[in-house]
Amino acid sequence: MPSIRPSPTTAVHGTDLSGRAIAPDLARGVMLLIIAVVHAHIFRLMTNGDLAGAPAGVLDTVTTMAVLLLAEARGYPMFAALFGYGLAWIHLRRVGEGRTWPWVRALVRRRGRWMVAIGLAHVVLLFFGDIISVYGLIALLFAGLLHVSDRRLLAHGFTWMAVGSLVYALGTTMPAATSAEGGGALSPDPLVDLGMRLLTWPFMTPLLLVTSVFPFVVGVWAARRRVLERPQDHLALLRRVAGIGIPLAVIGGLPWALTGAGLWSPSSAAVEAVGAWLHVLTGYAGGFGYAALIALVAVRIGGRQGPVVRALVATGQRSMTCYLLQSVAWMVLFMPYTLNLGAGISDTASVLVGAAVWAVTVVLADLMRRFGARGPAERFLRWCTYAPVRHDRMEDDHPRRPAAERTAP
Repeated sequence: MPSIRPSPTTAVHGTDLSGRAIAPDLARGVMLLIIAVVHAHIFRLMTNGDLAGAPAGVLDTVTTMAVLLLAEARGYPMFAALFGYGLAWIHLRRVGEGRTWPWVRALVRRRGRWMVAIGLAHVVLLFFGDIISVYGLIALLFAGLLHVSDRRLLAHGFTWMAVGSLVYALGTTMPAATSAEGGGALSPDPLVDLGMRLLTWPFMTPLLLVTSVFPFVVGVWAARRRVLERPQDHLALLRRVAGIGIPLAVIGGLPWALTGAGLWSPSSAAVEAVGAWLHVLTGYAGGFGYAALIALVAVRIGGRQGPVVRALVATGQRSMTCYLLQSVAWMVLFMPYTLNLGAGISDTASVLVGAAVWAVTVVLADLMRRFGARGPAERFLRWCTYAPVRHDRMEDDHPRRPAAERTAP
């Protein structure tokens, strides 16, 4: 396993956000668009109480196909991989400073506990499909994988790939799960809606957890090789992952997309489960492919960042804040006791609403960048994580660009 030589001192000096490698943040910023589109589409379906309902009209059918082939189960794997990348970076950096493994493990787990707390608050206040608590649980349960050999790391990862995708497919296609989804119309009563969110969380969280461990492991593996800090050194790998992963995700997701668009009815529940399994399994390839493609774009951009790229990078630097802001938007726009927008729009319009919400968060993130402000959610998590060790003057736990790139015009 690659290692970093411990520095001669444990004192750590802070860096500003301009020193971060742009590929991870650019990827997060773009992937938030995919998450926004998927969530807006789901809320539109839930407004009518039928997640399995076929779209009406050719345009809505094409839109649903596109969402299922290109977005659903493709954005979250990439986020899980980037989460693993970030935790691995924390481990490598702190070990490089001379910290002991128990000290680093405690740091990672403390971060995980606070992420679980933030995620649970997210569920209580806003959104049933929280992912923050899932990543927090991964940090708590799988912190030890940061310290194992590549061989053990990948063995764990591929085991979870097989088990997780199968469990998710069965969990989302069993009759009990299907009937629960079918009856999952949004409630016009805020208190009932709160109860539904709390009842859904114990079901959703394990399903998201078992499908997130594999991409988390891949992110750790990639961080050990500095794939996103120095993408120019891994061009062949990135091209293969993008060139194979994205088409594979489209092909593998086709049965599930045809079912969701009402163009094909599986002959049995077993056939439907196989389609769901392929959708999730190839979704890993799609998520990795998107991340690789964005890393290749980052190489092409180099130090020539225009206003759009700077805004997307700023969004990625504040991804948790922007993710939570999206949930605020869904609460305001789609709930029956607020604007109830989903009752009067089509599938295509819901996707456009999702894209618009994402665009607003990009603008807000760029404004924060211009004023030199971190995202409030990131700032809070950082404060909670490092409060017991603040005297160490912890540096930003994010991959940095090489010095030559940071000094480029």
